[in-house]
Amino acid sequence: MIKNVFITGANRGIGLELTRQYLAAGHKVFASARDPSTEGLSQLIDRYPNNVKTVVLDVTDESNIQTVVDSLEGTSIDLLINNAGLFHSKHEDFSSLNADTWIEEFRVNSISPFLVTRALKSNLESANSGVVGMISSKMGSMGDNQSGGSYSYRSSKAALNAVSVSLANDLSDLDISVVALHPGWVQTDMGGPNGLIDVETSATGLKAILDKAGKAESGKFYDYSGKQLPW
Repeated sequence: MIKNVFITGANRGIGLELTRQYLAAGHKVFASARDPSTEGLSQLIDRYPNNVKTVVLDVTDESNIQTVVDSLEGTSIDLLINNAGLFHSKHEDFSSLNADTWIEEFRVNSISPFLVTRALKSNLESANSGVVGMISSKMGSMGDNQSGGSYSYRSSKAALNAVSVSLANDLSDLDISVVALHPGWVQTDMGGPNGLIDVETSATGLKAILDKAGKAESGKFYDYSGKQLPW
């Protein structure tokens, strides 16, 4: 069955690779980003002109979110992947981390996925068994934290996990499932060149989980291999 897939942060890294894989599988993708006019997306548009639509979306701008939602009125969204994220604090430590960076990461990593999901609730509901994938991180797991540090990023992803569980509960009656996902340490601009896996491996694993996600998986936290993670 052909699905409508909406992906945030689709212009590079994991978001771009997920866009490519869903298009290759025959689905229709709404590829959103603040600047979707990248070479990678342009190549996908040339290859799949009828199945990909780029969407200008700043996930921190509620007016922009509403404009996008208005343009999708009457369109079912089978799968929403909240992938857009920030890790601007990666080079900051206990002494240098500042509140502005912390607030910025919370806004993008924790609040915006909720806002986008809430705005697209009707589209997901009309799909029958809609799915929301939250691209989180194992760094947001308090049970897995053995090294400390990364205060703002860890807490922003822990907050996203809490949002995911609450949404899973609140949207259950609408037959919308919500899963939190750890993509692995990936070789991307965010993850850096020392990542343990490449973007294709990560996206392939994430897609496998999302393709089978339903009520049994809703409200849970998985890594890209399908292993359930501790909160």
